[in-house]
Amino acid sequence: MLRKTAVLAALAALVLGAQTAEAQVEPGGWTSDSPGFNVQQKGCGTVNNLTFTLSCSSSSGEQRAERRYTTYTGGTHQFEGSFRIVSMGGSRISLKQTFRDGGSAGPFFLMAVERGGRLYSVEGGATIASGATVGTTVRVNTVNQVGKTHRTYINGSLKNTVNSASGSYYDKFGAYRTASGQGPITVVWSGVQFWKK
Repeated sequence: MLRKTAVLAALAALVLGAQTAEAQVEPGGWTSDSPGFNVQQKGCGTVNNLTFTLSCSSSSGEQRAERRYTTYTGGTHQFEGSFRIVSMGGSRISLKQTFRDGGSAGPFFLMAVERGGRLYSVEGGATIASGATVGTTVRVNTVNQVGKTHRTYINGSLKNTVNSASGSYYDKFGAYRTASGQGPITVVWSGVQFWKK
């Protein structure tokens, strides 16, 4: 009887473990993905594991502390991660980006934060969410269905949808000074996961 109970407990743990590996939004058909990444540090930007810091208040030059993940082409790709702003003396800092790769394609989706906690899309300035204040943990999911749509979820709720052209893309997150922004900022990311289908 004890052995049967132990086997059942082990099976239950496996099932629970599988459930926690499931994508947080748009469930169904996802496969875990483990893309590689490069660390990007420029200007006053520094990266220490999942802590990203812009230590200066410069409003010019490239100030960057990010992870840049491997390029993908086609299919549907989901990113998930949570960020917590530890300190923020600046404003208008990009935290999560989806880039189109190749040629002069450049930024496709940039989500930035203003002092006071407003999250917004850099392209057009539309508000995505509020409440990203110092000390608050915010979960971000982006789902890029290449050739169709790119969707952004904040704490599990759909907040932004834009068209996604065909082509190659990659994910970035960390802290990056936008053209109208400046540091300083320190932000810690956690729970970073990727899926595809």
